[in-house]
Amino acid sequence: MRYSLVELAPVAPGSSKQAALAHAIEAAQEAESLGYHRIWYAEHHHSTGYAAQDPVPLIAVASQNTSRIRVGSGAVLLNHYSPYSVAERLLMLEAFAPGRIDLGLGRSTATPLIDYALLRDRTSRQVDDFADQVEEIVGYYHRAFDPGHPFARIDLTHGIEGTPEIWLLGSSGNSAGLAGRLGIGYVFGGHINPAMARSALTRYRQSFVETPFGARVSRPVLALNIVAADDEELAHRLTWPARALRAGGRDRPIPTLAQATAELDDVHKGQPSTVEGSVIPPQISGTPDSLRAQLEPIVRATGATEVMVQDMLTDFDLRSRSRELIAEALAKVDPQG
Repeated sequence: MRYSLVELAPVAPGSSKQAALAHAIEAAQEAESLGYHRIWYAEHHHSTGYAAQDPVPLIAVASQNTSRIRVGSGAVLLNHYSPYSVAERLLMLEAFAPGRIDLGLGRSTATPLIDYALLRDRTSRQVDDFADQVEEIVGYYHRAFDPGHPFARIDLTHGIEGTPEIWLLGSSGNSAGLAGRLGIGYVFGGHINPAMARSALTRYRQSFVETPFGARVSRPVLALNIVAADDEELAHRLTWPARALRAGGRDRPIPTLAQATAELDDVHKGQPSTVEGSVIPPQISGTPDSLRAQLEPIVRATGATEVMVQDMLTDFDLRSRSRELIAEALAKVDPQG
């Protein structure tokens, strides 16, 4: 089955965001060599621990330093932007890397202060019009506005062959029906809300309608936090940096394994990191064989056609080995049984 990456450009203690961004581009090249289908860059504003504040520059650089892998946003937080601006910027990236650009769309807060700083008009009342924004982007890319709509006269794609693939990302299930109705791809954040993964992806598949706006078949993707190693003990310990980040506060560089080992108490260290029945832990760990055994039932239960991997590792040799082993495991997962 297909396997992909979400890259947050984590900042290691004592390092810089410049170094993290360089590693994020190297991650795309490495992922391409390991057979990952796509790599998406996140949007985390005003973050100490992540350098991926704006995915667009990262997509641009990564697309020019790779040749096969799809590159995209995971996600552009559409509530902060004009749909026209987002559509135009990603269309330019499509011109640089035809057939390889994904526009992943989501909505999230960046804290009230940063949300306010991102506003162009700070006098207007904020509204939740996410569905309208998504439909507007679809309208620009596919000339899908009603004839009487004022934007029907805009030919945004003139002179550029092809458009980015549009995806919706969610962690509550609220966007699943919208993605299905529009006939576009849908990614559920199982690392954020694992208990909702099955119902959200089922809702997406059941609501899917074939349209000209997507691949004409449903594409349910499950995002999970996964780490791997050559032995189970080390694999479990690789979940500790993510746990230490949550336990000790998020506004800091991402802890190394050594720091996490020193910071965490035995209770946090001992929390499960393997799938038990239908219970998906926030972080999943294992060797290639055990990961395949854990993930295959989840994939079949959710109907996912692709698994998107996230990690919070700043020990880059351990991260590279982890991603290599995860690719080995997921390549052998049979989603059909």
